[in-house]
Amino acid sequence: MTNKDNKQEPRHSKLSSDDYRKGNRKDEQHGMSEARFWTQRLGKTGIRALHILGIAASSGGILYGVDKALWVGWWMLAMSTGMIMMLMEILRSRLWLIQLKGVLTFVKLLLLASFWVIPQHKPELFITILVMSVFISHGPAGLRHYSIWHRRRIDEKRKMNG
Repeated sequence: MTNKDNKQEPRHSKLSSDDYRKGNRKDEQHGMSEARFWTQRLGKTGIRALHILGIAASSGGILYGVDKALWVGWWMLAMSTGMIMMLMEILRSRLWLIQLKGVLTFVKLLLLASFWVIPQHKPELFITILVMSVFISHGPAGLRHYSIWHRRRIDEKRKMNG
């Protein structure tokens, strides 16, 4: 299939060259328009960036006992963006709740709650949470998608359009 400029389009495409120029094509892997995919992807990345900023900015206060008034706003940013990310994951797939990435997120919340029970151990708890976060975010898919219920890796079935 060729367009007016004699440039070949991918053979798997069923859309006209006008659809390609207007950004109306569907991303086959994600089953949504490319514009929607990028909007969601950049939104999620922006929320994650704000979350990391909040964690980084409040870490000095937690680790070194700095006056709470100096960092509590950053802490609130970290907690609110963390809750937004959690909600997004649960809405995307309820499997998240039984996969290690979800279960360990709840373990991190329990460790955070223990700040009030054993405040003398805040730095150690905070460091443990940070290390867990790295493994949850950057660990292999087999670890992150492991289901504690099924005792094996569970992946969401992708919906394919077209």
